[in-house]
Amino acid sequence: MTIDIGTDRQLFVDEYLISEKKGAERRLHSPIPSEVAVAADRPWEASNIVSCASIIRDGDRFRMWYRCDSETGRNPKFTAYAESEDGITWKKPAQGLFEFEGSKDNNLVWVGGPGEDMAPFRDENPDAPDDERYKAIARIRGDNFILALASADGFHWRLMREEPILTEGPFDTRNTPFWDSRRGEYAIYTRGKAGSEGTFEGGVRWIRYATSPDFLNWTSQEPIEAGDTPLEHLYTNACIPYDRAPDIYLAFPSRFVPDRIPTPGWESSGVNDIVFMSSRDGLHFDRSFMEAFLRPGLDRDAWHERSLYMEWGILHTAPGEMSMYAMENIRLPTNHIRRYSLRTDGFVSVNAGYGGGEVTTRPLVFDGSELELNYSTSAVGSVRVEIQDAEGRPLPGFTLDDFPEKFGDEIEGVMSWNGGRDVSSLAGKPVRLRFALMDADLFAFKFRD
Repeated sequence: MTIDIGTDRQLFVDEYLISEKKGAERRLHSPIPSEVAVAADRPWEASNIVSCASIIRDGDRFRMWYRCDSETGRNPKFTAYAESEDGITWKKPAQGLFEFEGSKDNNLVWVGGPGEDMAPFRDENPDAPDDERYKAIARIRGDNFILALASADGFHWRLMREEPILTEGPFDTRNTPFWDSRRGEYAIYTRGKAGSEGTFEGGVRWIRYATSPDFLNWTSQEPIEAGDTPLEHLYTNACIPYDRAPDIYLAFPSRFVPDRIPTPGWESSGVNDIVFMSSRDGLHFDRSFMEAFLRPGLDRDAWHERSLYMEWGILHTAPGEMSMYAMENIRLPTNHIRRYSLRTDGFVSVNAGYGGGEVTTRPLVFDGSELELNYSTSAVGSVRVEIQDAEGRPLPGFTLDDFPEKFGDEIEGVMSWNGGRDVSSLAGKPVRLRFALMDADLFAFKFRD
């Protein structure tokens, strides 16, 4: 089968593109912990549950909506707001919307009932009216229903209707809605449905998927599929379309291990980490990486149940750098949301060591006139590229011998053969790419105009 990639960026998050590997393997890369972005340091955050954040770029600023509570078990819950110019230093500007202990000098933008645990997003649906440019869901805790909310500015919220939009719970975790521009519809990922015996899908906590044309009327929620991989408790999902690769959905569930004993004296059993999953249709997910994407690490306060959640949002905060955010140390005075950094497109690479290796793609049809790679080599390493016909025969002028040894580190490096970059003569024809790597990582490629 020939894959039409046009000018879309291609990531190696799964084996979809790959026909053959020799001495090379796909490698999962973990984000690097950076500074605390938002700490539980306000009276209305005193329960030490600063979590369940939605984080987006909105024009020239970054915006974050997050859950907080003034005391453990309090009802209703709060949604607070923070913003940043760079995604690194965050402020909590007072909004003057809701009263807390006699004062409106706070950053609260939603106070519970009839819904709580908000999950907002900016609606890029071109048909969305201006007063619904921001949408959100909110959960009714007691009844376990989901309500729809809308806002013109992300601060002033209203119910889109009184009746719930989803009623088949449970929804007792961070449920994730967004506008899916690739399919022209809304999508939502929710907590796995409880079974008749009080268990979960397959005996574990799981994730469900549904879609809607208007954010009010939804298809039936169906469990996502992960092939033949072992079933594990997946708690939360943080599923998001990856903006630099139009055909990729990424998810970062919190993997819960209920029978392990955390820090002695902790109130509940279980520990958790973050795993990595990808999908090309939003329903079928690849779990070829069973190891953790993010470990609890050296912080002993992260080694207890539900102490590590990946928040929703991937920001591009510096050249070559993405920022992701994770809640740590829930229900402790050290509770916070931390920023993590990762190379742009750097979730998974095809890697070969000092001995070298190769990877060859399936037949592809592309548009454009130049080949761009996201790659990294050592000082002695290299990357070379050969373009073949659909049967695997090297094309004259585009063989490995025609390709000068390439070394260095680039996010969008343009490749050339004997000094020539132009590959437009091959556009629209089925070709294979053969990458020869030596002590190098290849993260992504695309053809561009």
